[in-house]
Amino acid sequence: MEVMRYADGPSCEEHVTVVAPPGRVWELVTDINVAARFSTEFAGAEWLDPGPAIGARFVGRNEHPALGGWETTSVITTFEPLREFAWAVTDAEHPSSTWWYVFDDVGDGTVVVHHGGRMGPAPSGLSIAIEAMPDKEERIVARRLDEWRANIGATLAGIKALAEVSA
Repeated sequence: MEVMRYADGPSCEEHVTVVAPPGRVWELVTDINVAARFSTEFAGAEWLDPGPAIGARFVGRNEHPALGGWETTSVITTFEPLREFAWAVTDAEHPSSTWWYVFDDVGDGTVVVHHGGRMGPAPSGLSIAIEAMPDKEERIVARRLDEWRANIGATLAGIKALAEVSA
């Protein structure tokens, strides 16, 4: 069994095939507020710079029953239209997490893979829980990845529904 440690940068991913024009799917993925319609945690964001574009920053708001509410500043690190969209939380060079979408054209649709938050390497709110209970680190990380996976899946299902309705 693989040991899951924060320092190893654990992550998760989900994917969906969307039968809609790739441009419409891209438009939804790069709208930083679409996920707030489907996620139980992400509550929305505001651009600090004109975006989406490489280097553009946005402030995201999150809410969690156990953690309360918080804001983070993220920076767009990859912006390749119809191919990949990524951002780093807190710092592009030393993020507390990294998130990204990758597109794959499959003829009659687009496979969208949402990679959810590779943890670290910089500390995050999760680091506080790990420091308080180091013997439970694997359980804390696994539970957090499960939460991320559920929200990523809900967001992708929402994007699929919005794109296919308008297709």
